[in-house]
Amino acid sequence: MTKSSQVDQDLIRAIAELLNKENLAEIEIEQEDFRVRVTRSYANEGVTYAAPPQYLAPAPAAAPAPSTPAGSVPAAAPAAAEDLASNPGTLTSPMVGTAYRSPEPGKPTFAEVGTKVTEGQTLLIIEAMKTMNQIPAHRSGTVTRILVQDAQPVEYGEPLVVIE
Repeated sequence: MTKSSQVDQDLIRAIAELLNKENLAEIEIEQEDFRVRVTRSYANEGVTYAAPPQYLAPAPAAAPAPSTPAGSVPAAAPAAAEDLASNPGTLTSPMVGTAYRSPEPGKPTFAEVGTKVTEGQTLLIIEAMKTMNQIPAHRSGTVTRILVQDAQPVEYGEPLVVIE
C-alpha cells in the first residue's frame, strides 16, 4: 500500500466517523484528482471511493410523473406554480421530501378543498431522510387548492396548498 492510498484510507475513515457522529446521511469531498463520497443507510453502511469526476456515471433519470387519477387535483403548470409561490395564501414546502396527505395509509386526509383550517393545524406530512415532518397551516382560512397528490415527491419552495 502506498503512502498516498494510506492517506486516502485515513481520510475515508475520518469522514465516516464524522458522518456517524453528526448523524448525517452523506458527505462528499472532492480534491484535485480524487473524489470521496461516504453514505450511510439504515440497512447497511457504505463507503465509496470514486474516480475523478469525469469518469463518474451520470445520475439515473427521474421517474416519470404519475398520471392524475380521476377526481384528484392536477398539479399546477410550472408558470402557474411560480405565481402561486408568491401568493401569501400559498403554503410552500419547507424541505425536499415526499408529501403525504394523511397521517398513515388508509386514514382520512388532513384536509380537502373546502376544509376550514386554523393556523398551526397539520395539513400534510413530508418525509425527509426517514423522518416524518408535520407541515402546519401558515394561516387560518379555507383550503381552496391542494397542489400535491399523496406520496408525491416535493422540492423546497414548491407550492403545496392554497388557503384563502
